[in-house]
Amino acid sequence: MHTCIVCLGSNYNTKGNLAFARIRLKELFPSICFAPELQTEPLGLHNPAFFSNQLAQFTTQEDLSAVICFLKEIEQKVGRRPEDKAKEKVVMDLDLLMYDDTVLKPDDMKRAYVVDGFRQLCDVSL
Repeated sequence: MHTCIVCLGSNYNTKGNLAFARIRLKELFPSICFAPELQTEPLGLHNPAFFSNQLAQFTTQEDLSAVICFLKEIEQKVGRRPEDKAKEKVVMDLDLLMYDDTVLKPDDMKRAYVVDGFRQLCDVSL
């Protein structure tokens, strides 16, 4: 089994989009647990819309490339489109931060909301 940490993020219709993503993730990865959702200011965007971010942890037998494909599929089903990037509209962003002990997004792991979410995620799963 592999342990994965993923960050869900959205700055557009966040309540509905995050709910959809959580449902789909739970269907794919029944062991998933979620840290509390956090509101953050946008990083590196001119769009002033606040982000909702949430960390999740799950175990899976799927390999790394399959997990990434599942996450991209959810992003597309929520409605993420390439043309939204120019508008700085993030309908859904699912970032796989860790796969087992391998950190895939080291810069993201340093963000305050990820550090806080990770602490809360660990508290939830104890």
